Amino acid sequence: MTMTPTPVFTTDRHRTDLPNPILPEFWVRSAEDIDADLAVLRAEGPVFLPEPEVPEGIPLPQGPGAWVVTNHADILHMSRHPELFSSAQGIVVMDQPMQIVEYFSSMIAMDDPRHARLRRIVSAGFTPRMLKRLEDSVQGLAAQIVDDIIDRGECDFVVDVAARLPLKIVCDLMGVPDSQLQFVFDRTNVILGVGDPEYTPEGTDILTALLTAGQELSALMDEVAESKRGGDGTDLTSMLVNAELEDDRLTHADLASFFILLVVAGNETTRNAIAWGLHLLTQHPDQREIWADDFEGVAPTAVEEIVRIASPVTYMRRTATEDLELHGQAIQAGDKLGMFYLAANRDEAVFEDPHRFDVRRSPNNHVGFGGPGPHFCLGAHLARREITVMFRELFHRLPDIQASGPPELLLSSFIHGVKHLPATFTPGGA
Repeated sequence: MTMTPTPVFTTDRHRTDLPNPILPEFWVRSAEDIDADLAVLRAEGPVFLPEPEVPEGIPLPQGPGAWVVTNHADILHMSRHPELFSSAQGIVVMDQPMQIVEYFSSMIAMDDPRHARLRRIVSAGFTPRMLKRLEDSVQGLAAQIVDDIIDRGECDFVVDVAARLPLKIVCDLMGVPDSQLQFVFDRTNVILGVGDPEYTPEGTDILTALLTAGQELSALMDEVAESKRGGDGTDLTSMLVNAELEDDRLTHADLASFFILLVVAGNETTRNAIAWGLHLLTQHPDQREIWADDFEGVAPTAVEEIVRIASPVTYMRRTATEDLELHGQAIQAGDKLGMFYLAANRDEAVFEDPHRFDVRRSPNNHVGFGGPGPHFCLGAHLARREITVMFRELFHRLPDIQASGPPELLLSSFIHGVKHLPATFTPGGA
């Protein structure tokens, strides 16, 4: 039976008769209940729903609610028209001071021309040459991750496998030393797990925990940047602080904000895709067998299907810049809209049998890396590569690895996260 979270408050525009995916509690239920409720919302089109109540003692304004957009076509339209649907007011539904928005979101919470300038500068880290260097290290790291667990016969797949690969790759990209990996991992958990009791330090409110984690990552980036200044390093931080042209250098604040974005987005999203991947392959042994029988041939479509079903970023917010109409609904200037990627990736109008996990699905026009337009994920190619390499290593050396229990889900409406996933395999591997 579908359990619909009770809205916190109502206004004249709120629909109170519908399930509400803006509320974190919506996402820690069974997949069947979630998918059933998302189907109801897609049938309705955009609906205006209440947002969570701001916790007592947190100095943030209580927001009026947001439009929940769940149809694939609507999200493509919004993504292609940033002049109508702005990113600059924040990427989550809850309103925050602009200093916090830019501090934690960097260029994904900007519109052009600021967004275009910053994306151009940091894209130096995602050139074919830089990606080739990173891809070489992905293979070695995946092998090391399996080496570290192969004799144990069991592991927490999220902590021991899925989280380690993207975190190390992102830190290598930015030139962060290995000695700081656990430090970065813990702080990114706080930032994207804000609101989940496991990641909020005891005795600390969520806003203080968030700001503290951000400040600590910023301080680390200051140290790394200073150590690279004047050197000849090939990591992205060295390139950014030693750029010859003034317009190719980032300010101290821009560099710190970009680092927070990269270690959070580049780590959390890929780790969740890998974790959901093992869960899906365990649930669907026939699909696992298809992939195992022709790993290289099936890998491109299998990875896209994992990203479609997992949809690690559940939604992104936009803000209407003018009065407009979307799917027959009158949107007012200043209205918040949530583009619910996970819902769109199950749209019956786009995907045949959308709840079926099919490693050979083609075409697969998912929005798991965001919709088309200026904010499409800069690291999509690297993420695909990391997922492919990790599963190649697992299939080759731990061919019987499987999830041995249900995923422990993150209490969040923004990230479709897995905190823990028990896994078992034959000690010693293949």
